[in-house]
Amino acid sequence: MKHHVVVELLRTIVIGLLLCRPVLAAAFSDAPLATSTKISEVSVMSEKKSSPVHRSVQTASGRISYTEQGSGPVALFVHGVLLNGYLWRHQLEDLSDVCRCIAVDLLAHGDTEIAPDQDVSVTANAEMLKEFLDALHIDQVDLVGNDSGGGIAQIFAALYPERVRSLTLTDCDTHDNWPPEAFKPFLAIAAAGSLHGTLETMLMDKSVYRSPQALGPAYEHPERLSDYSIEKYLRPLFRTEQRTHDLQRFLAAFDNKHTLAIETQLKTLKAPTLIVWGTDDVYFDVKWSHWLAENIPGTRRRVELQGARIFFPEERWQEFDKELRAHWQAAQKTARQVAP
Repeated sequence: MKHHVVVELLRTIVIGLLLCRPVLAAAFSDAPLATSTKISEVSVMSEKKSSPVHRSVQTASGRISYTEQGSGPVALFVHGVLLNGYLWRHQLEDLSDVCRCIAVDLLAHGDTEIAPDQDVSVTANAEMLKEFLDALHIDQVDLVGNDSGGGIAQIFAALYPERVRSLTLTDCDTHDNWPPEAFKPFLAIAAAGSLHGTLETMLMDKSVYRSPQALGPAYEHPERLSDYSIEKYLRPLFRTEQRTHDLQRFLAAFDNKHTLAIETQLKTLKAPTLIVWGTDDVYFDVKWSHWLAENIPGTRRRVELQGARIFFPEERWQEFDKELRAHWQAAQKTARQVAP
């Protein structure tokens, strides 16, 4: 069978099967970023004094990969399933003038290296964040999470509230909405052993990635997503058979028992909290932003971005970064006022 026939057949199969949610996006490429290379792929960003640096650090949970930029108080950015720190490239570039921005690669994602049989659940990822901060000798962070990374951020904040200077949650798994209904078809595809073929198809024909049946709904403007970005997102997940298997284990571990287990602690969380939600996200309805605001006593502000979808930190980073700056400034002011 000729190559173009194979590609067309795979494309047809994936479009028929992939009713998955937007969180199929993103992971860093196989090669580490050069320290002199900017993460940003657009020219409109203003130049900063620092450049992003790609690093890794050994922890009990594995060698954790991360990218950092800037100096000052640490802001820790946590991505969701099938993504990695590349999602936060605009935040690292734009906010590095006010803080040390760190975007971590979760277990079974990006360039993070783990044991083939270790726990990769969302709670295990929250524990990894603590180990990661300990390894870097970081006491407190301004914590930011998106998608399942937002759920992991909730678990971390509930278990280690003293490590959270402020919290920002965007469209994410919440309470018993984990996984949401719209993501279950993709979980079924992965459980059936088709994850490798799905990733391969989207890498071979990137129009599949952007299609309405695949990742198109993740973006307001999927046609603007470059082939380069798709490679950065998907290639690490496809690099070895073990990496794809680790991702399958991560997906298989999805269970709302993890967020339900920390509900009581979450309802006592006093860290200043910002909630920013896209109104056009069919996977995480705006009602979940209200749930978070009503159940986290530290909530200071809830913002709706009209028409935004789950990956608005990438597409509408200017609006989001403006909210982050104001939130961090207010949190710092409050901390100074209550300091002895």
